[in-house]
Amino acid sequence: MDKKMKVGIFGSDYQKDKLPLIQRLFDKLEQLETVVYIQRDFYAFLTNILHYQPAIAGILDREFDLDMALSVGGDGTFLQTAVQINRQHIPILGINTGRLGFLADVGSDQIENTLDELLHHHYRVEERMLLKLHTEDAVFQGYNYALNEVAILKRDASSMITIHTFLNDEYLTSYWADGLVIATPTGSTAYSMSVNGPIILPLCDNIVLSPVAPHSLNVRPLVIPGSYKITLNVESRTHSFLVSLDGRSEIFSTGVQLTVSKADFVTLTIKRYHHTFYQTLHEKLMWGADKRVK
Repeated sequence: MDKKMKVGIFGSDYQKDKLPLIQRLFDKLEQLETVVYIQRDFYAFLTNILHYQPAIAGILDREFDLDMALSVGGDGTFLQTAVQINRQHIPILGINTGRLGFLADVGSDQIENTLDELLHHHYRVEERMLLKLHTEDAVFQGYNYALNEVAILKRDASSMITIHTFLNDEYLTSYWADGLVIATPTGSTAYSMSVNGPIILPLCDNIVLSPVAPHSLNVRPLVIPGSYKITLNVESRTHSFLVSLDGRSEIFSTGVQLTVSKADFVTLTIKRYHHTFYQTLHEKLMWGADKRVK
């Protein structure tokens, strides 16, 4: 007898109008006879807010044994799921219930077919680089890693900050800007892209430095090897600045030295065999589309 697949469901509480889709997901998992676990906060949202109580085998806390995780939401939900998976080497599939999704790239009309493929092990797993933020003090509740980007930013409407930047201990430049985005290839289509950073294929071993609204127009985004160590010293008139890891932010005081480097573990993402990153660019960014063609 084949071993039943153990699946964990993760989601957010921004999906009050997505109950029919969520029910379809659980119905299909039950039909496939998978063993379903659900993240505690998402279960509370389904039962208390949506008044829906799916059949599950248990609740997920910090450590768990799963064959795969399903992230139900947008890219933000996927990033939160990656935080909870941490180093447990469990692959994540992103089911998109939001809008623009690069990590959560399985559409609502693809749920049933995709789950059939998963049950028959017809999928591929990609290893995605993470960045680690090094500081003298413990930060970000011990999870100082980012799948998309580490962003150094000015606070609120304060004046620009100066970010003295070193690569492998050699001085690169001082960014006088609203901030600096340090992105992985996965994050090259997120915040970095919004500040005109380049798009990098997800499996490349590179890091992107993209300034946010730089004072000097000749300061351009820079692609560096993934093995490089980035050291940052920040000056600010307010004597403080923000550091954001995939949207999780903390306030830092000037005088603190920050170091960013590639993490010593990866996030595993599940991709359908017939769906490529190039197709995602076609669908999400309309590459190759001609508006003149009706």
